[in-house]
Amino acid sequence: MNTQLIWRSQELPVDSVASHQIVLENRLSSLRDVALTLLREVEALRVVEPVKHRVRLHDEVQRFEIALINSALNRSHGNQTKAAQILGIKLTTLNSKIKRYKIEIDGFNGHVDMPLRENAAA
Repeated sequence: MNTQLIWRSQELPVDSVASHQIVLENRLSSLRDVALTLLREVEALRVVEPVKHRVRLHDEVQRFEIALINSALNRSHGNQTKAAQILGIKLTTLNSKIKRYKIEIDGFNGHVDMPLRENAAA
């Protein structure tokens, strides 16, 4: 980098070289500030806080599946075949999950609670 500055100094007037050096110093200062900020953020992520309550994966997956199924049923106005297509699963799988989670299928009016990306192949 120094060789570039020396090489440029032969082509540029002295005041132009000084202004380029100031710009370079400002950029280096900015990069240093960004690097220090990133370092502080990474260090903050390393701080381990004690778990306040126990999180069970099975329970979280169940809550997520129920929300997805309800959303798909809303989008399909309660039509389970269309809801299964939206979710990209078989109708029998959707029916078993509806029974397992005791999801009420009456009263779906098409109101979208949670947008879902429909499978392109569906």
